[in-house]
Amino acid sequence: MATTASRADEEGAALGGGQAAGAAGAAQGMPRALVLLLALTSGAAVANLYYIQPLLNVVARAFAVSDGTAGLLVTFAQVGYVAGLALLVPTGDLLERRRLIVSVLVAAAGALAACALAPSFAVLAVALVGVGVLSVVAQIAVPLASTLAAPHERGRVVGTVMSGLLIGILISRTLSGLVAQLGGWRLVFALAAGAMLALALTVRRVLPEIAPHSPGPYRAVLRSVLTLVGEERVLRRRMLLGALGFANFSMLWTCVAFLLGGPHYRYDEAVIGLFGLAGAAGASVAPLAGRFADRGHGRRAQGVFLALVIAGWGLLALGVSSLPALIAGIVLLDFGVQGSHISNQAAIYALRPEARSRLTTAYMVSSFLGGIAGSLLSTSFYAADGWSAVCMLGAAVAAGAVLVWALARR
Repeated sequence: MATTASRADEEGAALGGGQAAGAAGAAQGMPRALVLLLALTSGAAVANLYYIQPLLNVVARAFAVSDGTAGLLVTFAQVGYVAGLALLVPTGDLLERRRLIVSVLVAAAGALAACALAPSFAVLAVALVGVGVLSVVAQIAVPLASTLAAPHERGRVVGTVMSGLLIGILISRTLSGLVAQLGGWRLVFALAAGAMLALALTVRRVLPEIAPHSPGPYRAVLRSVLTLVGEERVLRRRMLLGALGFANFSMLWTCVAFLLGGPHYRYDEAVIGLFGLAGAAGASVAPLAGRFADRGHGRRAQGVFLALVIAGWGLLALGVSSLPALIAGIVLLDFGVQGSHISNQAAIYALRPEARSRLTTAYMVSSFLGGIAGSLLSTSFYAADGWSAVCMLGAAVAAGAVLVWALARR
């Protein structure tokens, strides 16, 4: 009985211990302007990864490739992101982070410019891999916010920064579609490159210098990520939940452009991009989920969020012919996925404050591997049997996440 109770309290104890380990210098709280800057940095950087999604139809026509081939561009960008998570994010514990963030933003501007000038589908695919690698600056900023925040506000601050990140993901589709409608798909990437340069200058002026937590050899820092995975059971569990959650997210946003541009709806790029606004409503849950975590209710709240994902897929299945059901399903699914994501991050950041960038690497690599699998599977399912098959696949994956959560509670 005692063993069962200790396992049930494991994540709550980790959260309390992590909060107690917060830096004394952050006791007065983190300046709101700095929180907003990190939220803007996260959102603008990660948006680069998603500009391509509502443009798949127009890019397919521009380079005379099939919809299935164009859909691989999403996978290429995600593969680059996973590589950046594995190789670049751990340096947040190794290097001075203001300089690191500025350098990555400038490099991202170069990769986006390459997308804008791409003469062929192959060049665009390679450039998008680079964009994916460099978009991980968002995952450097989020653990940085956790480090700078006082213990009593850590969940709220991380939730706010994550709101910026999630809004960037979802608004990126709307901006991409509208800009492409007005000036072509290449203009999307050209404007994004300029935005990265402007943001790099702002971060350099405003963000304070932050000393690294773990000075030492780069290879040792990378190896320590695997050590953390082996030692922390909470981290392994949250990695699995993150992978299943992002698979759901990726399945929706990879295939919804094909549905909306298909024979039933026949929407153009601008209208398809507007559907990102429906998903952006889900970002409002991030601060709420952070507050639940601060008050020790993260596990219960996550069960509710996971149930919402299943309900969202039910509405999305009706969305094959019903626009209201489609919009409601997008809102519900994004609400559930993002709430679960914040709960996961609150739990892992509480484990070892000195290793938050490496914890982020482990968790986000797992999440994006789930996203890549979701993109590939959903594209295949859509090609084989349409939108209904994608919804059935998504509901099954969401049910698997609920099962993992339920077994962990037991």
